[in-house]
Amino acid sequence: MAERATRDEAGAGLLIVEDDPRIAAVLVKGLAKQGHNAESVSTGSDALARIEAGGVDLLLLDLGLPDIDGLDVLRVLRDRGISLPAIVITSRSDPRDRAAALDLGVRDYIMKPFAWSDVWAAVDRSGVTLDHD
Repeated sequence: MAERATRDEAGAGLLIVEDDPRIAAVLVKGLAKQGHNAESVSTGSDALARIEAGGVDLLLLDLGLPDIDGLDVLRVLRDRGISLPAIVITSRSDPRDRAAALDLGVRDYIMKPFAWSDVWAAVDRSGVTLDHD
């Protein structure tokens, strides 16, 4: 089930894909405090379905998901011709994961535990105009 912050009929603006409910809730609430519409899902399958439904402008993506690896989520999106901007937030420190994510076009690669300033800066640097309240 999706955790939601402020959301209008146009869509989330920002989709967080994170299987740890505590981290997801903190990100949704923190981004809402920054004025961003955000929602979260906990699986790669739910992320793909939510993106296909429309209204998502930016993806914050964990790589270690319970059903589909985050890198595979990015590959599926790219194979479908969806060039949705993405920021990876992960505990994976393997340089090969980082290189693969960057090759798939992610805008930023943030390591957990993360500093809030890094998340806010990455969202701001994404160049995406997000829905606000």
